[in-house]
Amino acid sequence: MVGEWTSIRLGDVCNKIGSGATPRGGSKVYLEQGPFALIRSQNVYNDGFHRDGLAYISEKQAAELQGVEVARNDVLLNITGDSVGRACQVDPGVLPARVNQHVAIIRPDPEKLEPRFLRYVLVSPEMQAKLLSWAAAGGTRNALTKAMIESLEVLAPKNVGEQRAIAHILGTLDDKIELNRRMAETLEQMARALFKSWFVDFEPVRAKMEGRWRRGQSLPGLPAHLYDLFPDRLVDSELGEIPAGWRVRRLGDLLELAYGKALKAEDRRDGDVPVYGSNGQVGWHDEPLARGPGIVVGRKGNPGIVTWAPTDFFVIDTAFYVVPKSTCRSVRFLFHALGAHDLSSLGADSAVPGLNRNLVYMSPQLLPPSALLAKFDEVARALDVRVHKCSRESHTLAALRDALLPKLISGEIRVKDAERFLKERGL
Repeated sequence: MVGEWTSIRLGDVCNKIGSGATPRGGSKVYLEQGPFALIRSQNVYNDGFHRDGLAYISEKQAAELQGVEVARNDVLLNITGDSVGRACQVDPGVLPARVNQHVAIIRPDPEKLEPRFLRYVLVSPEMQAKLLSWAAAGGTRNALTKAMIESLEVLAPKNVGEQRAIAHILGTLDDKIELNRRMAETLEQMARALFKSWFVDFEPVRAKMEGRWRRGQSLPGLPAHLYDLFPDRLVDSELGEIPAGWRVRRLGDLLELAYGKALKAEDRRDGDVPVYGSNGQVGWHDEPLARGPGIVVGRKGNPGIVTWAPTDFFVIDTAFYVVPKSTCRSVRFLFHALGAHDLSSLGADSAVPGLNRNLVYMSPQLLPPSALLAKFDEVARALDVRVHKCSRESHTLAALRDALLPKLISGEIRVKDAERFLKERGL
């Protein structure tokens, strides 16, 4: 009967619980692309499946791991190391796939336990605390065993249809977050493509030289009103051929890399100011160090990683932030220009990988006329605004999902109440 809840032991309702193995030869045999994906712990996060760092293996290697074939809807659980306890469902877009020894496949019988419901149970705060406690009890290294997973009991509605309804509500929020992520990614790709077309490939100049773009006419991506902003010939320079009238400067002529400030996690106060480190955002604070939009550049740990900060922001001492000089006021141009440099190769001579600021300053950079920079900034700003809107909406949706999750999977809030709650908010 709908509304009745019961405790379900995973070993009693799962068709498969088990981890995989590393192919013979280890990481040396991994492929950048291949017929089979190899899912590792770095692909499994509580907020979903991450494709970054996804490895691939050959058909022969996959055949040797036939017993750990991943199926659609499988729940994946990290069972060793610092990421132990993280869980998600497999992204069907990466199938066919196998898992290595650090990831367990949990395949519930969908007639007894809805897989998506199980995924949300596993990432709930209460269950995460339990998994971490179990993993820490076994020895010097955090680990979850097959026996532990089989003995794990989850509270769920007896009616699988109600399980699916709960998973659908939470999944609707996650799906919207994923849609926003993909939309933001597309918009960012558009900005990168525009920068490359104008300032790397010089497509508008070449189109004029070849007679494909004429005054008063428009081409895809090249409206007529931009015609006079581009020259009609290329000239030699230390960087090779560049548009006539454009200058080669040093990055140090265009920007300053200012040091971030120490701010330990325990010293951060709740607020809406993003905190950035060498590899992107690391938290939140209530006071900015710099006005946005701006650029963060990794200094220590992940030297040369370039991150866009759409709002006022704080930068910790593992990173620099960019202060534009009067020679180039377009912070968006500088962001894409820095991303085009191989900054990670400009390391400091020390035991800890670091970015040498002086080497960055000496790097040559092509500088277009200010009128063209202003036009690029205008177009890129419009894209940035849409990206930031997606990000803010996703942040709100994630907070809503995280608030609803423990209440729904414990039965504290019923499906109809949650549906009404979301409907009132236009979701």
